[in-house]
Amino acid sequence: QVQLVESGGGLVQAGGSLRLSCAASGRTFSRYTMGWFRQAPGKEREFVGQISRSGTNTYYADSVKGRFTISRDNAKNTVYLQMNSLKPEDTAVYYCAAAMIISPGNSSWSQYDYWGQGTQVTVSS
Repeated sequence: QVQLVESGGGLVQAGGSLRLSCAASGRTFSRYTMGWFRQAPGKEREFVGQISRSGTNTYYADSVKGRFTISRDNAKNTVYLQMNSLKPEDTAVYYCAAAMIISPGNSSWSQYDYWGQGTQVTVSS
């Protein structure tokens, strides 16, 4: 089993940056494909991006492509979400998730096995 804990959320002005971290427990972190999702009030959970087990491959939603970057450090059991050029519409609770078996770029939240508790990101205009 994997426990995930996100951190790094907060309030930022439009155009600013934040880096979210997701720390995983256990010694099998490198076996999991990691994903980031977000959910704004009254909206469905939305795929943000995914990173492969080795970190070689990343996939992003069109809405964040070119602004967000996912990376991971398997030695530290941590995955990151660097968010630049933030917009008010990026305001949401951000979640990291782990999947043991998932196809590359799969954006379906139901394919992920473990979830963090989420961290709030608020972008003011």
